[in-house]
Amino acid sequence: MTGSFLYEPPISPQVRALYDEDLADGGYVWNVSRLWAHQPGTLKGLFGLMSEAFTPSGLNFRQRGILVAAAATALGDSYCSLAWGGKLGKASDAGLAAGVLTGSDAGLTDQEKAMAAWARKVARDPNATTPADIQALRDAGLDDEQIFAITAFVALRLAFSTINDSLGAQPDAELAQSVPQKVREAVTYGRPVAQAPAV
Repeated sequence: MTGSFLYEPPISPQVRALYDEDLADGGYVWNVSRLWAHQPGTLKGLFGLMSEAFTPSGLNFRQRGILVAAAATALGDSYCSLAWGGKLGKASDAGLAAGVLTGSDAGLTDQEKAMAAWARKVARDPNATTPADIQALRDAGLDDEQIFAITAFVALRLAFSTINDSLGAQPDAELAQSVPQKVREAVTYGRPVAQAPAV
């Protein structure tokens, strides 16, 4: 069982390094890592690009989590919703994280609400955005450089999620068990959680 539609590739030094990082962080190899083991260099490059895109925004980890959770929810990506809902819950609280995942945005500041709304629009229909949407972000206190940065970051996150979802990556049982119950209950979409811990 690889946790996706693809067979797990042979172990190479790059694959072993990817798996070892997971084992050091959480004690198990994530299904998404087993999938990206087909191109660990691409994964590293994509994550580097995400960081490079986000850094000019000057925003904090909580705001980053709001962007990812809002976009993942809009896309219907259960894996990233659980992973980042859990991270956001730890960085703030479980109720706030669940609010982003359900779209109520309870507990967010006005600026964070504007960012979450923007992330959802980018995920759902980027061709439907308007100058008024950009002005709403400006009115919330973001400048054009920050708007570009968060848009590039969200778009790159969507690329990552699209690959995972298309190739059948299932959220790990361990991941689902590790997040707050409110977060777990908010994720009612996307691929189901793997039934048994990865081996």
